[in-house]
Amino acid sequence: MVQAAGRQDQIVDEAAARAREVAPALDSILVTHYPDADTLDTFRPGETDLDTVAAVNMAVATELAASGVRVFVQLADRASFRRWMAGRADTQENRWAWRDRSLLRGAAALKVLGVDPTLASPPEMLGNAPGPLADRLVAAFTDEDEEDSEFEELAHALMATGRNDVLDLAVRKARDRIGEEAADDLTWELLLVAEGGEIGPSGWAGLVSLPVALPPHDVPDATDLRESLLAAGVLPPTADTRFLPGWRSPDALAGLDPVAVRRVLVDMAAGAEPRDMRPADTDELAAKGFGVLLGVRFDWSVPLWDDVAANGPPQEPQEGEEAPEDATRAAAFDRWRAAAFHATGCVPLALVPLSEIQDEIADFLAEAGQQVGGIEEIRAFVAEARHEAAGEELVCRPEVIGGGLELSLYTPGGRCVDSLSLSADSMPAGAEEMLRLVEAIVPVVKHPPGR
Repeated sequence: MVQAAGRQDQIVDEAAARAREVAPALDSILVTHYPDADTLDTFRPGETDLDTVAAVNMAVATELAASGVRVFVQLADRASFRRWMAGRADTQENRWAWRDRSLLRGAAALKVLGVDPTLASPPEMLGNAPGPLADRLVAAFTDEDEEDSEFEELAHALMATGRNDVLDLAVRKARDRIGEEAADDLTWELLLVAEGGEIGPSGWAGLVSLPVALPPHDVPDATDLRESLLAAGVLPPTADTRFLPGWRSPDALAGLDPVAVRRVLVDMAAGAEPRDMRPADTDELAAKGFGVLLGVRFDWSVPLWDDVAANGPPQEPQEGEEAPEDATRAAAFDRWRAAAFHATGCVPLALVPLSEIQDEIADFLAEAGQQVGGIEEIRAFVAEARHEAAGEELVCRPEVIGGGLELSLYTPGGRCVDSLSLSADSMPAGAEEMLRLVEAIVPVVKHPPGR
């Protein structure tokens, strides 16, 4: 018995030392709490020493919480875990990927593990007077020697308590003290803070949007578009994205102040219709050309202690580096966009945070403006060929070459009148999508006439 106790102490000490080692590289950690030995054996086959696992969890959480790491706890559930593993390979990676969909955090998480709850960072106590709070916010925003976290933590606390008076006053003070441009920058930074936070069932929730260029008639059903996107395999498995039914107006979203944006996030994280953002009229959206699918994304990528203990903290990708799975999802998204265009005539842009909707639309319009010459070039090419054909009907044989498109025009007798090569960057859409445009200008054939 003494030997077993000594072995447990060694395991716990080693885990605590590992926690101290990795703490500087972590912002948050997820610890799994097992209610009984049978559950532990289900999750970690062959392990039934519940006391040692509980002691390790307590030691690790104590060390990490004392170092300022946010500790989350998930409660192991055998039935949920078995459903998760059904159809998946029995690998350590898949076992570690299971998540309880309602995490404990803060003092509640530490209490479950038997850790002193006071180690959790207490919510900041804000005074009632708006002036001093606004001064603090402006000072944190302008102090280049301070970490961004001080500004963000104070801004999150003010938004959580609905202190719009303080935020408005801070912007006015910034305008008076450091100028209009600085006040605009402060408002922008507050908006970035507002669209994401420690809200909802996971460690983090953020607003996500899909701006869509709409056809002038027959606006597609938002629910159908949403369901096809969710089924396309374009979203990371560590994210749970839920879109609102119906279209939203990009102009209305752009008009929300930071506190209203935070209210939208809170409402959507709770599964409610946002009070500040009602569905838009589809006729008005079609007239203006754009609509938005608005969603909330729950981030389940909090690193699991078991994984960190074995493999170290997650490695941040190098600047400009793209993970293979990201490239796969990007390709799937492009395929989905093409399918949506063919099916509905709309053009989905990109999944972006709420704050980037207007920039995404502006970039699309600028690109379309630059590329509209490609459409005019096709029309002029066909018109000139018809003139040369002296009244004979023409057909077009298109060929996709690389990312570009080659068009060859023929008379019914098989004479090639002219050809045109279009590079990918000269077209407003991909080569496959451009074929629909060509078909509207001139009949398309698979083979030249007579061959």
